[in-house]
Amino acid sequence: MTNNSTKILFMMTLTSGVIITISSNSWLGAWMGLEINLLSFIPIMYNNNNTMSAEASLKYFMIQALASSCMLFTIIMWSIFKNSFPSMYENTTFNMLISPPLLMKSGGAPFHWWFPSVMEGLNWLNCLILMTIQKMAPLILISYLLTPNLYTSLIIILSALVGSIGGYNQISMRKILTYSSINHLGWMIMAMSISTEMWILYFKIYILLVSTILIIINVHNISFINQLTLLKKESTTKILFLLSLLSLGGLPPFLGFYPKWMIIQNTILNKQTTLLVIMVLLTLLTLYYYLRITYSSFLMLSSQLNWEINTNSKNFLFMTTFISFSLWGLLLCKSNINSFL
Repeated sequence: MTNNSTKILFMMTLTSGVIITISSNSWLGAWMGLEINLLSFIPIMYNNNNTMSAEASLKYFMIQALASSCMLFTIIMWSIFKNSFPSMYENTTFNMLISPPLLMKSGGAPFHWWFPSVMEGLNWLNCLILMTIQKMAPLILISYLLTPNLYTSLIIILSALVGSIGGYNQISMRKILTYSSINHLGWMIMAMSISTEMWILYFKIYILLVSTILIIINVHNISFINQLTLLKKESTTKILFLLSLLSLGGLPPFLGFYPKWMIIQNTILNKQTTLLVIMVLLTLLTLYYYLRITYSSFLMLSSQLNWEINTNSKNFLFMTTFISFSLWGLLLCKSNINSFL
C-alpha cells in the first residue's frame, strides 16, 4: 500500500468503522460501523499492479454485502415481530439468527468458503489487515451473543475441523495461513465462552504471531512453501521464521502455546473435557502441517548452514524483535498464569 493521502484516509475510516461498531449500544449502530469498515477496505484491497486484486475485491464486497443484508434483515424482522429493537445482550433466539452473518464476516466455519480465494488475490499487507483488523468488529459482536450451548460447541468444532483439514495439502502460504486463521477462530470462540479477557488475550497474541510471520514473508517475497528453500543463504532468518511458524501452530514452549494453555486449564475446570479433547486433536493436525513445512524446507536443496548475520540489513533488527516476542514471550507470561484461573 502506497503512502498517499487517499490510502491514509481509507485506513482512518476503516479504523473508525471498527470503533463505531465496538462502542455502539444498538444493532443498527453496529451494522453502520461494519458498513463503514467494509466500504473503506475495498479501495485499499485494489492494486493496479495485481490483476487478481480486482477479483478479490469483488468477491469480498459480494460476501460482505450478503452478510450485511442478512444481518439488517434479521434486525428489522425481529423489531417488527417484537415491536422493539433487539438488545445487544439479549439471550434469545435472536442470538442464533444474527450469529451466522457475523461468522460470515469473520470467515468462520461453515461460512468460510470465500476466505481462501480472497486471500489469494491480495498482497501481504492487505492479508494482514483481513486476518486481524477486519475480524475485530465481528468477533466483538459475537462475544456479546455467545452463550455456552450445543450451537456454540458445533461452531467451535467446525472451525477447528475446517482449519486443520483445509490446510493439510496446501502449498500456498496464503491458504495455509488462511486455514490456520479459521482454526484459531475456533479457539477464540472457545475462549469467549470462558471470559472476555481470555479471548482478547488470545486475539492480541494471534495478531503478534501473524504479524511476525507476514513481515518475514513480505520482506523475502514468499508465496509458496517451496520458496522457503530460497532462504538458505540467510539460514538464521530461515530458522527463526520456521520457529515462528511453530509458535503460530501452538507448539510449546513458544508464545503461541500460552493462550491455548490458559483455555485448556479453564476448560478442564469447567468440565468440558469432550470438547477440549476434540479441539486438541484437531490442533495437532494443524501443528503437523507446520512441522511438515519445517522439516521439508530444511531437507530440500539444503546446504551447509551459514550463521553469519548481515548487520547492514535494514529489516533484520525489526524482524528479530518481533520474532523474539513470538518465540520467548511465554517465559514473560509465566507470572500471569494464575490470574486467569
